[in-house]
Amino acid sequence: MSIEVKNISKLYGEQKALNNVSFSIEKGEIVGFLGPNGAGKSTMMKIICGYINASQGEVFVNNFDISTHKIDAQKNIGYLPENNPLYLEMYVREYLHFNASIYKIAKEEVEKIIVKVGLSPEAHKKINQLSKGYRQRVGIAAALLHNPEVLILDEPTTGLDPNQLAEIRSLIKEVGKDKTVLFSTHILQEVEAVCDRVILIHHGEIIADKKLKEFTENKEQVIEVEFDFKIEKQFLDNIPHLKSANNVHDTIWELTFDTSKDMRPAVFDFAHDNGLKTLNLTAKNKNLEKLFRELTA
Repeated sequence: MSIEVKNISKLYGEQKALNNVSFSIEKGEIVGFLGPNGAGKSTMMKIICGYINASQGEVFVNNFDISTHKIDAQKNIGYLPENNPLYLEMYVREYLHFNASIYKIAKEEVEKIIVKVGLSPEAHKKINQLSKGYRQRVGIAAALLHNPEVLILDEPTTGLDPNQLAEIRSLIKEVGKDKTVLFSTHILQEVEAVCDRVILIHHGEIIADKKLKEFTENKEQVIEVEFDFKIEKQFLDNIPHLKSANNVHDTIWELTFDTSKDMRPAVFDFAHDNGLKTLNLTAKNKNLEKLFRELTA
């Protein structure tokens, strides 16, 4: 396992920020660490990186125990904190060369990273002249300099505009081709766009850990249909798997089914068999956002 978290708890006085958290991440996975603000995401990431100690439990990074072999574990980690601390008065290349000297990395590797993260057009500028999107790229570049096997990104897309979001998403997916990525966010669209697995944390506890596609399997299905005539609700009860029917307006109904099977053909057949025409028929399946609200309500 690239990351293995076993029964981690973290106390701040009497407040329990994390409560018996356990999960593992295999090499090559891009995992979304998802939860509301204050759920414990940043605390867990800081513990994995060895920046703070857990009150109890164990963390292993590439089989190194973070509590007893911290330096060895940290050599395998690239970390972008939530606030992305940068020396704003430094030039981009200057800052990356400074970081490279700490890791004793050859100067030519800095240029490779600059190209890899798309910083070439801005590399001659001071960091305080950069947009937030390019500052995030600088932070990711610094995290990648020593070619870590594990990349931990804490809220890397917060505050970015739509174009910057798309660029950072693409960069994370590219980096994730040959690294393990743990990607913290409270923005569900980021998880859907970038990750292939989701760990959902709430009040310091893991409440879901699934492949992304599993969040949309075996779920209720919602279909909006517009008929050409008004009908009574009891007529709809003959449609298989129907859980509820809500008359949205006039001849428009929202039908909820307790199956993931596409029920649009069944609705169409119902209309045909009862002498109705379907003027509109749209599947409105629940997405990750609705599931997130249900799980954290």
